[in-house]
Amino acid sequence: MMYLSIALGGALGACARYGAGILAVRLLGHGYPFGTLFVNVVGSIAMGLLIEYMALRWSPTVEMRSFLVTGFLGAFTTFSTFSLDVAVQVQKGAYITAGSYIMLSVFLSIIGLFAGLHLMRLVLS
Repeated sequence: MMYLSIALGGALGACARYGAGILAVRLLGHGYPFGTLFVNVVGSIAMGLLIEYMALRWSPTVEMRSFLVTGFLGAFTTFSTFSLDVAVQVQKGAYITAGSYIMLSVFLSIIGLFAGLHLMRLVLS
């Protein structure tokens, strides 16, 4: 049952990531990896919200937790695509773009996670 929970969450997360990537390209264009940046930052915010909610108000089954965290959010966010995006920029000689993307991805994702934790604490207090 655990593998099925993770697989279902992963399938939904991957589809959501694909849709978010398409939307980011339509809204912001090509040339900068906005889609991956968006899903990693939004996924980090969602992780903070979810983890804090589960810590304070909801004790889901281990299958549901795995469905949401490992499956859905694990497939929605992506470190391998982030790494590929950096490599493409470096190979094109776009070092400033690569560096800004690395910094924005790391810092905004970490800030997003803390923002999600804090926001959920505010909502639930």
